[in-house]
Amino acid sequence: MATRMQTFDDWMDLFKGWQKDIGLDVGELGDYQWQIKFGELEQSEIEFGAYAGHTKWETLIEVPDQRIRDALLNLIRVQGDTEFASTEQQRELFDTAPSDFDRHSLARIICEETRHGWQMAYLLVTYFGTSGKVEAQKLLERRAFKKTRLLGAFNEDIRNWLDMYAFTEFIDRDGKYQLKMESFSAFAPFARSMGPMLKEEQFHLGTGHNGLKRILRAQKIPVALIQKYFNKWIPAAYDLFGTDHSSSAQWAYAWGVKGRFDENTAAEPADPERLNEHARQLFYQECLGLIDNLNLLVAEDQPRLYMPAVSFGRRIGAYADQPYSVQGELLSPEAYARHCEEVLPTAADGDLIQDLTRDSDWIEPKKAGLEA
Repeated sequence: MATRMQTFDDWMDLFKGWQKDIGLDVGELGDYQWQIKFGELEQSEIEFGAYAGHTKWETLIEVPDQRIRDALLNLIRVQGDTEFASTEQQRELFDTAPSDFDRHSLARIICEETRHGWQMAYLLVTYFGTSGKVEAQKLLERRAFKKTRLLGAFNEDIRNWLDMYAFTEFIDRDGKYQLKMESFSAFAPFARSMGPMLKEEQFHLGTGHNGLKRILRAQKIPVALIQKYFNKWIPAAYDLFGTDHSSSAQWAYAWGVKGRFDENTAAEPADPERLNEHARQLFYQECLGLIDNLNLLVAEDQPRLYMPAVSFGRRIGAYADQPYSVQGELLSPEAYARHCEEVLPTAADGDLIQDLTRDSDWIEPKKAGLEA
């Protein structure tokens, strides 16, 4: 994209080129209207960190330190990058949608994820000068399918609808945590962006969880195969919370630009050394409850679904590239390679899902027009 970008209108021209370049069938999106949406601030004052009690910053010139401006720029570009990546990952699923309901749900998710990226690009272009314009353009230049997105989970392929439901159950749920933590930001335009995004994200989470329930009720796809997709996406979600003892998370908290998920309800003061781990543990506990709910639908003769160990399949942090099993057992490199072939989706698994989903009864039917 060589176009010289000066305004958000220029960025919108690039956005249309991005849609075409990734092969998105925009006809599937109906008459969706792209909009910038801002909600109300829950608190007008900064709630934590060194500037607690000060009025939240409305413009970049009010931000008192260049390091804080850089941290905000990075948070916004990463958030935007994940949104456009999600669309790239899911864009080819329309042709295999199990029903009109699922097709319409996918269109809504793609529209809303893309709108979230649109919102982040607007913040970059409007508030961050030349640097923001450059980063907004880069949001449209990286590609999930070329493995150039900023975070690992958003460079993974989504090949089928079981893959998609597991992605929206777990990766979008991490997104909920990130958006909630950013809703406490001292930078008011960023914080105001989060409310509408969180409301839209709830549909994505419901689509994932209810899609998995519909698969389990149909009893066509083996539970062990469903578990493989949990093993694929849950470790990727663990990584999205960042490294333990992260200095960038500590500074973001100290500067007031990103809070805890439970910032307004937590009984204990924040532990600066464990900010990422705190969020990851909350996510873990929430997912345990979701899996317990799914297991209510698992037949007695089938294995129970479970959360893989936090040490399995990690690419960042203390467990990065360590050969731990899904049960948390340390294996030899050779045994770990064999283990991964057994517990992660393979090409043969993909072929099996393709065969199983040829008939419409692989998933409980759902009618268009109903909520997920």
